[in-house]
Amino acid sequence: MASALSRVSASSSNVTKSFKIGNNKKAFTRKNRVGAFRSLPAAQLNLPIFQSTPPLPAPSFKPEVVTENTIGTVFAFDETKNDPIKHFGTPKSMLLEYRLLSQRYSVIRDITVITTEELEEAALEPSHQSNYVLTGPTGCGKSFVLLQAVQYCLAKEWVVIYIPRAKTLVNSTTMHTYDLRTRTYFQPKFAQQLLQRTLDVNSKVLETMTMREGVNFDRRSFPAGTTLAALAAGGAKEQAISSVAFETLIGELCAQSKIPILLAIDDFQALYTPKSSYRDPHFSAIRPYHLALPRILLELASGKRFFQRGAVLGALTTTDPKFPVTQELKEVLELPIGKPRSAYGRRSRVLEEYAEGCMNLPVPEQFSVKEAAAVFEMWMKDQALTAPANDEVFLSKYTESGGNPKAFVWQGILGTLEGASPEDVDESVPWPQLREGRVPLAL
Repeated sequence: MASALSRVSASSSNVTKSFKIGNNKKAFTRKNRVGAFRSLPAAQLNLPIFQSTPPLPAPSFKPEVVTENTIGTVFAFDETKNDPIKHFGTPKSMLLEYRLLSQRYSVIRDITVITTEELEEAALEPSHQSNYVLTGPTGCGKSFVLLQAVQYCLAKEWVVIYIPRAKTLVNSTTMHTYDLRTRTYFQPKFAQQLLQRTLDVNSKVLETMTMREGVNFDRRSFPAGTTLAALAAGGAKEQAISSVAFETLIGELCAQSKIPILLAIDDFQALYTPKSSYRDPHFSAIRPYHLALPRILLELASGKRFFQRGAVLGALTTTDPKFPVTQELKEVLELPIGKPRSAYGRRSRVLEEYAEGCMNLPVPEQFSVKEAAAVFEMWMKDQALTAPANDEVFLSKYTESGGNPKAFVWQGILGTLEGASPEDVDESVPWPQLREGRVPLAL
């Protein structure tokens, strides 16, 4: 017995000695990590989990297809050079959904047709007559309708400025500096990024537009006749002049009447928060209208400043407790206020003025059966369902979610990834570890 213990202790000491980094400094180099960089055997690459899903043959989203006859039809957003999704980004929930899908799809809804009809009228009118805000309960699809409007106007060769996460303008995620000239706080990093994204998406149109008057910045001058593309490129290159360059670009866009403009803002209610997360030198909260970029957007949304042709389209987010929909905005949009307010309660007159020009454009709370069936079929063909795809499953998921678009997709369709039993599932479906419920879906 003692000899056996001695042999075990000797072997363990040898193992410990062999893995000491001090004795062999090259033990954990790339060359000595056995199996870490070996390729998989060819036979394993044929397993369903390693097979990529080919995109579905869905038609492309174009302005001419947005009609009443195509309601309940799925279309795909093409990946173009000036793709707004690539350059501007999307809200987080939409980003996760598009990561799961093989392609970026969208279903035409009745509200999609209504929104595009309003945009067609706005193309011939000043933007202060078309300041719309998409409203509705949580998960009704406001962000998707806003993205459809962005894609629609871009295909119609409008100038499009899309801000998918407006809360990043007021949540103190970028630096800010005080400007004595305007008595506002600049956000040069955000302005630089927004100029670059606007240029990437609208470069072809901005090349055809020129400045009326020359401007001189600290280290740069742009004479009259300079293209707006060159102005945006200059501001995107030099962070020191980015804020002033963006303000000048908006001024030039407001003055011209040749091309319509669309300003699309998601998380729209964040601009109307009473106090931002930014702080002044005395550590007091800065009002959003004392920040240069939010102030420009508020002026455009209220009609204090407007495009000669075009529209401002916002979308509310009702799930962010840090930036809820304010009472001033609810009253203007005639939304349910909830708890009755006292006539002597505190109100912000400034926010009321900035909200006056906004008009409510409600989004239906539910998918119609036709719209839900198109979405269900899209996810089914994209191999997102692990349960048997039939009418019974569709109607059960539609009923459980109450027709709410977000709940129908995330709690209904994607919920089958964890809830299906292995014996009821086709073994050719990818992600067997998700089908069997062994690994929870991390989103």
